Amino acid sequence: MEKQIYIRAAFIIIAIIFLVKLLQVQVFDTNYRQAARQNIVSRLVKYPLRGMIYDRNEHLIVRNRPVFDIMVIPEEFTIEDTARFCEIFEVELEFVREKLDAAKRYSRIKPSIFIKQLSTEKFAEIEDRLSDYPGLYPSPRTVRDYPHSSLANALGYVKEVDKKFLDADSSKYYRQGDLIGKSGLEKQYEEELRGIRGVSYVMLNVRGVVKGSFQNGELDTIPEIGKDLVTGIDLELQQYGEKLMQNKRGAIVAIEPSTGEILTMLSFPSYDPNLLTGDDKTAGKNYLELVRDPNKPLFNRAIQAVYPPGSTFKTAMTLVGLQDGTLDSARTYFGCDKSLVGCHNHASPLNPYGSIQHSCNPWYVQAFRKMILTGKSEDKDEDTRLGLQHWHDQMTKFGLGVTPKIDLPFARRGNIPSPEYYDKNYYIKNWRLSNVYSIAFGQGELLVSPLQLANQAAVIANRGWYKDPHLVKSIGDSTMQFEKHQTGIEYAYFDYVARAMSEIYTASMAKIPDIKICGKTGTAQNPHGEDHSIFMAFAPLDNPQIAIAVYVENAGFGGSWAAPIASLMVEQYIKGEVDPKRQWLENYVLRGNFMEQ
Repeated sequence: MEKQIYIRAAFIIIAIIFLVKLLQVQVFDTNYRQAARQNIVSRLVKYPLRGMIYDRNEHLIVRNRPVFDIMVIPEEFTIEDTARFCEIFEVELEFVREKLDAAKRYSRIKPSIFIKQLSTEKFAEIEDRLSDYPGLYPSPRTVRDYPHSSLANALGYVKEVDKKFLDADSSKYYRQGDLIGKSGLEKQYEEELRGIRGVSYVMLNVRGVVKGSFQNGELDTIPEIGKDLVTGIDLELQQYGEKLMQNKRGAIVAIEPSTGEILTMLSFPSYDPNLLTGDDKTAGKNYLELVRDPNKPLFNRAIQAVYPPGSTFKTAMTLVGLQDGTLDSARTYFGCDKSLVGCHNHASPLNPYGSIQHSCNPWYVQAFRKMILTGKSEDKDEDTRLGLQHWHDQMTKFGLGVTPKIDLPFARRGNIPSPEYYDKNYYIKNWRLSNVYSIAFGQGELLVSPLQLANQAAVIANRGWYKDPHLVKSIGDSTMQFEKHQTGIEYAYFDYVARAMSEIYTASMAKIPDIKICGKTGTAQNPHGEDHSIFMAFAPLDNPQIAIAVYVENAGFGGSWAAPIASLMVEQYIKGEVDPKRQWLENYVLRGNFMEQ
């Protein structure tokens, strides 16, 4: 009898243990409940539409293209005929194995990407076959699309985040499969463009087919669309510039002087930004080819390249000299002394007005000496330092030698030499004016970007001020405001220089019927080949609508190539077309080929 009691007690104890364990599993331990739920509930990420980008005339220049990712849940996925599966989805068997192995390592019960970015056409072909493969389901999303293939360097591109980025992402915002801006406006305005992801929970049957929302969608979140950007770009002008720069290396930047809005930002050779969209394999291959291209199409010459400004810099030199009183518009005359530096034949002597018209190099060597040797110190070396420092500080007020506050990453500051620069460059503190005089006519250590040169033209057009050059003028419903910078130079001096620029003798091909264009040519020496052709201009003389800078690498004289390109661009913008009578000039520009030099 006693033995039976022990046996009964043992069974009761065992039953109690099972009951307690069952109670723990079914009631208290949520891990098992969640695991069971994950077999029937799927969490789908809803990717927001990335904000679109428009030009100043509401032309769409960046949009979204719908694609479909095919997701897989390894626990539910089965294939009966592997060869048939590969044929339907146009994949290799090794690809299937690699993707499944990766998915299993991530999670056997959670979805992960199996096939990326199927086009709508391709998805339509396989959509009806998905029900034959439990564990596969589509996830719609979008990728970037560039309908005009223009403005590649300024727009930039987006790319899927990689593991290295995710590990370093302190914000913890991004997830596997997310896209992020890698350059240009896409990078600069990433937070505004990306939007906010949403999530939906759906019920799946045993075949992986969606049967409806989970808990009537109470746990779902709606994705927030990214904000649209409106730029100051004139798409038609941009495309016309790209046409003119075929078979050439260089840059064009055009600015609306009154607002600082960039009308055109062109770096050439360029590339089709659509090459860097789509699946990672194809985009990665295209990226490597662009990186290896000796013409550096990924390099944005408009803001990253710095060149000597050549004779275009003489306008700033004149303005600073007039303001300081070291030059006088009526009484200052210098002769063309070619023993100082080489020059072409022209009238001599010249006043400041004539020096701009004829672009006299010796004139500016003499003017620079007068500007730097101010007599503020009895020590000539110290006097040179004081004069050069003052000259440097004046030039930076034009936005030269400082990093532009443009809404693009990686813009370079160029170089306006200071005494400290020469101290470092010559390793001594007793350099002389004779060491640095070449900066007087835009050579030597002087460097500017095409953006900075276009902004210099805008400063003269405005008669003494500028707003920070920028691409984007509004984000969503918000219009952006930009700082106004003053040079501290009197209006009258700017007007004097502007009128001299309207009567230059070195750019006959820049003249436009019915439009008073004010320009200055430049020919920058280049140690790696032929000189660079440069032209800086604005138009019209009164109430200017456009300021522009053109660099054509290895093309020689500024009046030969950069000037006619700028002239055609100005006419296209102001008139909306180029006069048929000037078709010969366009044909001349289109024949220019400097890519082999």
